[in-house]
Amino acid sequence: MARRKPLTAKQALTELSRPGPHGVRRGDLALVGLPGTLFTPRGGLGLPAVAFGHAWLQPPQRYLGLYRHLASWGVVVAAPATHRGPLASARLFAGDLRTALDVVSGVRLGDGDLGVDADKLAVGGHGAGGGAAVLAAAEDERVRGVFTVAASETHPSAVETARRCLMPAVHLAAEEDLIAPPVGHAEAIAQNWGGPVQLRTIAGANHLGFAEGRHWSELLLSGRGEARTQTVAKALITAFLLRQLNGDRTYDALLYGDVKRAPVDYQRAGRTFRQAVQ
Repeated sequence: MARRKPLTAKQALTELSRPGPHGVRRGDLALVGLPGTLFTPRGGLGLPAVAFGHAWLQPPQRYLGLYRHLASWGVVVAAPATHRGPLASARLFAGDLRTALDVVSGVRLGDGDLGVDADKLAVGGHGAGGGAAVLAAAEDERVRGVFTVAASETHPSAVETARRCLMPAVHLAAEEDLIAPPVGHAEAIAQNWGGPVQLRTIAGANHLGFAEGRHWSELLLSGRGEARTQTVAKALITAFLLRQLNGDRTYDALLYGDVKRAPVDYQRAGRTFRQAVQ
C-alpha cells in the first residue's frame, strides 16, 4: 500500500475526530479472568494495543466512545473494570493494566483472526487511572508509549515514578480541573518524565470533561462530560498511538504542532519529541 501524503494539522484533526476505517468488535475481559471491557477492530494481525485506566469512581462505560474510536483506527483497547471504589489502590490497578496487556498480547482474540504485536503496547488513563498508567509503564519494559488525560497524583507517587518512564508520552491537562489541577498533577508528571514528553492543556476543559454521559459521582466531583473536549482528546490520542506504535507519519502536523484549544505547553527530551516518537 502506498504511503499517504502527510496532512496539515487541521486536516488531521478533522480526520482523526471521525471514526476510522475498521469495523469494531466488543468483548469481555472477564472471559479470561479480568473484569473489564475489550474493543478490537474486526480483524487483523500484528495490531497495536493499549490498556486504559478509568478515573476515580468512574465505570469504564464512561469511555466507550474512546474505546470504539481507537478500535476503528486499528488499536485494540483493554479496559479493566477493577478498583472502582473510594479506597481504590493505584498500585494494584497498575498491576491490572499490565495484566490486561498480558491478556491481549498473549492470546489470539475473536475467532483467532485477531492478534496483537507484543512490541506495540501502550498504556493510558484518565484521572487516577492516568496516574496508575504511569505506575504501570515504569514497571513494564514492553510499554512503548503512555498517554494521560487530566492525570491525578497517586500513592505510590505517579509524579516521582514518572522519572523512571523512558518511553514517549503525551499528557493532556484540563484548564479548569478543580479535582486534579494541572500544576500539581499533569504538569508535575510531565516535568518529571524520564523520556520524551509533551504536555497540552485543553482550554475550558474540566476534570470529568473526558468522560461520557452522566454518572452519580458528579454529585461529589466537579465537572461533567464535554463533547468538544472528547473530540480534541480522541484526535490527539489517536495521532500519538498511530505514530508511536505503527510508525504512521500521516498525522505528524497534528501531533507536533499547536492545536486550537490544545496548544503545546511543554515539550522536552534528550532528543526532540519528534525524533523520539518512532
